Amino acid sequence: MAMAHAQTQQAGQAITGWAMQDVAKVTAPAAEVSSAAFKSSGWYKATVPGTVLTTLVDNKVYPEPLYGENMRAIPESLNKTSYWYRTTFAVPAAYKGRHTWLHFAGVNYSATVWVNGQRVGEMRGAFVRGDFDVTALVKPGKPAVLAVLVAPQPHPGEPHEHTVVNGVGKNGGETAIDGPTFLSTIGWDWLPAVRDRDTGIWLPVTMSSTGPVTVTDPFVQSELARTNDAADLTVAATVRNLTEKPVKGVLVGTIAGQGAPINFQKEMTLEPNSSQDVTFGKETAGLHVENPKLWWPNGYGPQNLYRVTLRFDVGKKASEMADANFGIRKIEYQVADSENLTLSVNGVKVMARGGNWGLDEGMKRIPKERMDAQFRMHALANLNIIRNWVGQSTSPDFYDAADKYGILLWDEFFQPNPADGPDVTNIPTYIANVTDKVKRYRNHPAIAVWCARNEGYPPKELDDMLKGLMGKLDPSRLYQSNSADGRGVSSHGPYFWRSPRYYYAFSESFKTEVGSMSVPTIESIQGMMPEKDWETINDDWAQHDMAKGAQRGDEYPFTLAKRYGVVRNLADFVRKAQLANYEAYRGMYEGRNAQMFKATTGIITWMSHPAQPSFVWQLYHYDLEANASLYAAKKAAETVHVQLNEATGAIEVVNNTPDALKGLKVRMAVYGIDSTVASLKTYDVGEVAGSTTVKAAQLEVPANISAVHFVKLDLNAADDKLVSTNFYWRNVAQDDFTGLSKLPEAALDVTAVSQAAGEKTALTVTVHNGTEAIALMTHLQLHKKGAGGRVLPVFYSDNYLSLVPGETRTVTIEAATKDLAGDAPLLLVDGFNVKVKPVEEGVTVRANENADPMHWPASQIVAMKAD
Repeated sequence: MAMAHAQTQQAGQAITGWAMQDVAKVTAPAAEVSSAAFKSSGWYKATVPGTVLTTLVDNKVYPEPLYGENMRAIPESLNKTSYWYRTTFAVPAAYKGRHTWLHFAGVNYSATVWVNGQRVGEMRGAFVRGDFDVTALVKPGKPAVLAVLVAPQPHPGEPHEHTVVNGVGKNGGETAIDGPTFLSTIGWDWLPAVRDRDTGIWLPVTMSSTGPVTVTDPFVQSELARTNDAADLTVAATVRNLTEKPVKGVLVGTIAGQGAPINFQKEMTLEPNSSQDVTFGKETAGLHVENPKLWWPNGYGPQNLYRVTLRFDVGKKASEMADANFGIRKIEYQVADSENLTLSVNGVKVMARGGNWGLDEGMKRIPKERMDAQFRMHALANLNIIRNWVGQSTSPDFYDAADKYGILLWDEFFQPNPADGPDVTNIPTYIANVTDKVKRYRNHPAIAVWCARNEGYPPKELDDMLKGLMGKLDPSRLYQSNSADGRGVSSHGPYFWRSPRYYYAFSESFKTEVGSMSVPTIESIQGMMPEKDWETINDDWAQHDMAKGAQRGDEYPFTLAKRYGVVRNLADFVRKAQLANYEAYRGMYEGRNAQMFKATTGIITWMSHPAQPSFVWQLYHYDLEANASLYAAKKAAETVHVQLNEATGAIEVVNNTPDALKGLKVRMAVYGIDSTVASLKTYDVGEVAGSTTVKAAQLEVPANISAVHFVKLDLNAADDKLVSTNFYWRNVAQDDFTGLSKLPEAALDVTAVSQAAGEKTALTVTVHNGTEAIALMTHLQLHKKGAGGRVLPVFYSDNYLSLVPGETRTVTIEAATKDLAGDAPLLLVDGFNVKVKPVEEGVTVRANENADPMHWPASQIVAMKAD
């Protein structure tokens, strides 16, 4: 069996040049396949890291599975067979006299490894590392053959299809028996079945060398003083003597990254073929740190990181070096007056606002740059936690990005809701994967909670086993058995679109799942399905989750039309859906703001991130373009925020900082449908204590106000500097906004300047409403001027702006210079009733005709139902 070994986390030397073939097409025995004499002619050029299906797509066997309905035509037989992966690699001459290691960072589901005709070992479970000492089988300076027989999970289950008639179907199935795997790929209500169940070598394979002693699993724990001005560190690792003789040496440690390095060491003698756990504790000089640089969640402070390096020296030679990033911070899980889960970091209460990830990408195509952009979007949205649902997104890049952007992690193991799949049966494999995952990632300061099961308890024997295990592996973190019970934690949605006021009524403190439909931009929709399907809500839409199920995708188009008026075509559907996106996602978080640290301590939307192109449960599309949902969440989750309580009419000020705020004023303006001011009032706000929400005033609407009207809130500091602004559309009858069609067009003045600075290009955009009409939901979209098409990803400081007459807003936009591909930037503008005056000098600004409902013919995309 493979030995769990921390070297998999090291960069090492990548093993490349892989080929892949279905085992049924390979008649030779394993020893021959892994020999130099074997000819792999006719094999596919393999994508490693990647899945079997990714390799077949890259070889043009199948078209892009997540586009349109392409997945339906791909056979289920892909998950019924094993696959050979094979390559030849050169062993560096410098490895002479040292141990040569192969490291597998992740294989789904099981693998048998062969080198130069000899069986090396095996690994089982998608989340365990495989490390193999192949010294006896290879010669430094010579090529070697590596062959890996990869098998899919034993219980791939019956696939779930998404159709209009049957909806999105049930979730999960017997796949859960296998435990540590991508069990969501059987099909869930956010992802149709992936045909190979993500079988393959999904993380890199590397090679390295060591001397006679290895150093594995470095682990740093910190004990932070109450005043945050000192920390005591404990550094632990396992050292192993690989030889038949005793080895005497020195374990040397260094901590660097913030100020002067800290050095420490210990002389050791290791018995033959033995392992020893080593700990440097409080007695070690230097591990008491004065004024440490702390790691904070997003919005609460900087994300300072340290790096520990451990090296075992034998004489004057280094046998091996292991290192890991870590952060100094303290997480607490409840406050004195409540048993409910309440996260505090470094003594500051954190209102958990975040999103669920079901799977980082349907086929695990998730390069580091893409992962980084996704986490950056969460930080941009002012979120501070991601729930790694059932541990489906477990890769090193995921945890590195969480640390970088200050996103806390609610991290789970590999058991779904009991209704969505049976209990895992292979307990040793399950525990091995849990153990290795925890050892591998426990240094990451972002991890806040380890959770065993989604919406259910593990079998008691397993739960007790896990509690004991976590007490040994990672005692400072909370182990939560169930994502939907205990410590005031609850799940279970609802998951469909609702009017904002309904988000203010809740009975659970820490909500791990609640969601809404979330329609992407028209360009994203056009990019995910063929044109023949754009104007008909058919099985292609269902394939992308717009169907009956928990999201009520079958009802949503009619809800939208009833609320906002007749839907002319796809462009109009998208335009109105952005209003709905903004209302729901802002309400989702503002509803919790209203009772922050009183009746609630956390909310995690279902979902913030899509695994495939989708119409539901997302802050941004699969192509990485954000929709209105992200900017609604960003608005509601501001550090200091002003809001209208849409259930009670209270004007509220939210203070997420630990310090009291003084001298604030709220300016409230009420506008009629004719865009004129019907009421204007200013209120002094009393002191707002740290980590609280206070009522500053009560909404007062003139008796003669139009049925549809608007409320603009501005929160200003004592020096009149704008701290927060917010804008609402309301109706006396609450849910009828068909009257918005009476808004006249607002032709905006939009100008921009662009500056390229190395890898980044930044635009500063000024948006001015010089008209007498309110401009509702102004949307900015960056394109390439010459080649056309969107630039993605792009990070906007704000978007979907609503401007009253005379108002000016400034927006900053950042994109990677390479994504402009040498082209000039083009800024396209659309909105609910927005036009733009074209600009051709400097940065070109034009109307986004593609998003204009009148640019397209009328269709019957939503046939209204009779009441």
